[in-house]
Amino acid sequence: MTLPADTFAPLASRELQTYAARLVQDAFARLFRLSLEGSEADRRAGAKEIAARIEEWIGAADGGSEGEAGILRRALLLAGLDQWGLAYAQIFGPSAMAGLTELVGLLRDALSPGAEGRCQAAFSALQDNEGDGIDFKVGLRRDLHLAIWHAMIASEERDEAFAILSQLGGMMVALTRTMPEVGWRLVADALAHIQIRCLAHQLASDGLGLETTQALFGALGRELPKPQWEQIMAQATQAVLGWQEASRAAAGEAGAAGQTLH
Repeated sequence: MTLPADTFAPLASRELQTYAARLVQDAFARLFRLSLEGSEADRRAGAKEIAARIEEWIGAADGGSEGEAGILRRALLLAGLDQWGLAYAQIFGPSAMAGLTELVGLLRDALSPGAEGRCQAAFSALQDNEGDGIDFKVGLRRDLHLAIWHAMIASEERDEAFAILSQLGGMMVALTRTMPEVGWRLVADALAHIQIRCLAHQLASDGLGLETTQALFGALGRELPKPQWEQIMAQATQAVLGWQEASRAAAGEAGAAGQTLH
């Protein structure tokens, strides 16, 4: 299956898009913690500090912050923050999004009236065109789904864990419908990395974590059309097998190096 073209690629390389997704995750994680645990002053200071770092990165683009590449960088970050905020607000409530709201306001206020329209156009293109910013979308959704899964398996309350499970499963199903060409690939990528985390770090190996993880896969298998679910699992399995082979090869090289030293 041929992926839709990424018209943003000339302005935003794969590496840049992946970095943008991680920048979104780091910014959101810090502001989420400050919103839950910090004072209002700490939250505002954190939002301003993060906004300043982001503005520096945006301004480093060719043409500066209001050149075409800079506008795209801002649109990527705003789109990513919007998706993290929407997902977490549904689970933890809107009060936990106070810091995020302040950051988004700072990033939008930095735009001139003329640049605002161009940023909105790039933001809309990210939503409307599945292939645009595809590497950003893969990284963003992987980080977001994994973060919510970690929250699910870390929960010690059964009702809370299954409420998070419901939100995560619903997000994944919705993704396959709103992005019919690419969405299933993003879900497969997320499920592969969930399995890899389990294997690499012995996560969700028993108890409520294991139960909810198994329930997530079971619910997706029931909700998604059978051919699509089989396609998702085939791709996820291929990714997990690739990781296992690479891990064995790395372990073999490390063992050989150790024998050489002796």
